[in-house]
Amino acid sequence: MEYNIITSGSKIVIELTGRLDTTTAPKLDAFIHSSLEGINELCIDMERLEYISSAGLRVLLAAQRIMDKQGRMIITGCREEITEIFDITGFSDILTIE
Repeated sequence: MEYNIITSGSKIVIELTGRLDTTTAPKLDAFIHSSLEGINELCIDMERLEYISSAGLRVLLAAQRIMDKQGRMIITGCREEITEIFDITGFSDILTIE
C-alpha cells in the first residue's frame, strides 16, 4: 500500500493505493495517530484501494474514534469490493461513506 497526503489547514486527505492489510496497516495507523492533532476533518480516499483486511478496518475504526472527538471523518471513492466489506462487517453503519 502507498498513500499520498494532502494537507490544507485543519483538513487532511489520505489517498490510499493498493492493499490495506496486516503488513501495511501499522504504517497507516502510525501516521494517523501522529498526524491528527489540530485536525478537524479527515478524508480517506479509497479510489485506488484494491483490498482491505480486518487490520485495515481496525485502523479505520481507531481513526473514527479519534475524529469523533475532534471533528469528522469521511471515506470517499470506494470500489464495489470495498463497499461490500463495509456492508458485511457493519462498518457502513459506523463510517461516513460518500
